[in-house]
Amino acid sequence: MGEPLLDVLSAPNGLDVEVHDVVILDPEDETGAYAGDLVLLIGARGRIAARSVRMAGRRGACAVAVKVDSDEEAEVLRAAARDTGVALLAVPPDVRWEQLQSLCRGVVDDAHLFSGTDPGESAGDLFSLAQTTATLTRGLVSIEDAANRVLAYSSGEEVDELRRLSVLGRQGPEQYLALLREWGVFQRLRAGEEVVRIDEHPELGIRRRLAVGIHAGRQPLGTIWVQEGSQPLAEQAEEALLGAARIAALHLLRHRTEVTAGLRLREDLLAGLLEGRVEAAALSDGVPVDRDRPAVVVVFTLRPENAERSESELKRRRMTNLVSVHAAAYRRKALVTAIGSRVYALLPELPRRSAEAPVLALTRKIVAAARSASDITMQGAVGSVVDSLAEVPQSRGEADRILDAMARDLAMDVATISDVRARVLVSETLAVLRDTPRLRDPRIARLAEHDARHGSELALSLIAYLDAFGDVRAAAERLHIHPNTLRYRVRRAVSVSELDLGDPNERLFAHLQLLMERGG
Repeated sequence: MGEPLLDVLSAPNGLDVEVHDVVILDPEDETGAYAGDLVLLIGARGRIAARSVRMAGRRGACAVAVKVDSDEEAEVLRAAARDTGVALLAVPPDVRWEQLQSLCRGVVDDAHLFSGTDPGESAGDLFSLAQTTATLTRGLVSIEDAANRVLAYSSGEEVDELRRLSVLGRQGPEQYLALLREWGVFQRLRAGEEVVRIDEHPELGIRRRLAVGIHAGRQPLGTIWVQEGSQPLAEQAEEALLGAARIAALHLLRHRTEVTAGLRLREDLLAGLLEGRVEAAALSDGVPVDRDRPAVVVVFTLRPENAERSESELKRRRMTNLVSVHAAAYRRKALVTAIGSRVYALLPELPRRSAEAPVLALTRKIVAAARSASDITMQGAVGSVVDSLAEVPQSRGEADRILDAMARDLAMDVATISDVRARVLVSETLAVLRDTPRLRDPRIARLAEHDARHGSELALSLIAYLDAFGDVRAAAERLHIHPNTLRYRVRRAVSVSELDLGDPNERLFAHLQLLMERGG
């Protein structure tokens, strides 16, 4: 990797050293094994760092990277490295650890990817992308490099002779490639992002096809082909194919070890920005995005009926691919990453006006595509459009709160803050009550204790009464009890707690705290 990120201060065993993984070591938490690992030593310099360098070396680390401020500090660390035979890499003070980690891990992952195999045989992410694209287009997909070698393909039946030979031979048959050249197909694919339609040729055993070139700027990287199977291609097949080509370009760049342009760096930088760990400048330095133009965050999650099944992890990966393809088709510079069980799409460089409506339409299209083209069901939440990348964490926070509110109303597929504003405000108020016990009214706790001691349901009855805005009949019907029973329980609840329901402020606060105690 070299400058400006790393400098070799000491290499007792030379530079030809195998690296198994990249790990972070905090001197205050020195647990874990480091055999064969590159250790990034954070939070320590000078003599304190020297102790950790020796410890990592004794545990078999292949190299330790540490921030170095001065020549004197470097000499102390060199001595520690020589003592244990570990390589020592100096990191300039202004380098961000999260950026260095993502770059190092990308290099190591690519090395693992290519180790002892043909690149086309190990491109698992490309196979996943091919399968997602096949689902969206309702066709049979293959991804080829610039030399027409098959790198990945989707599963499916009804393959024609061209596809069969291409997949079995790992390369398209020369006879058909010559025809495509004669028809000018390759010239059009290399020229730009045009989706090329290729008619059916029964005499050649070839069915109808769509194709699109994969490009990095003006450089052609390969092609994605979609063969029509037993059913017609989807209406949105061309749009999906365009998005898939843009995602495939990132995969192919990563396979060429151009890590700074690879998927992992983009995903790590985006996750860091969303979580407030990385500044907008770091993202725009790593990815060519204008940080001073409007942007929005959209978040997706699987519905509970998907998440509870054993194949949920597979479905999450498919959801990520589906979101990535649609987002890339909408905005070339769209970024997608998964954090936990949620998938986030950052749509940058939006127009200054009227950005929300197209983004909302895109979100609905993604959720609908998941429902119609696969067996996964999703919910999507759209954050507010913000003026710059620096405000993206605010859009992400709002999108998360919207999705949290939607979890209590599974009838909603897609929402913005205007759809669930009241629920979000109530939810955040309840969170304040949960986190600040001194604000709570002890009379509500007294009511809960009475119910627990006597097996009564006074608190539940009072919630139903307040939810119904004092409509006794509606509340009683909801609880499946007689209205007179509910009237008695409300009077008893007031007597036990000594609440004054005639005071609107006290009534509102009691309602909120009762909801908190109930867990909703």
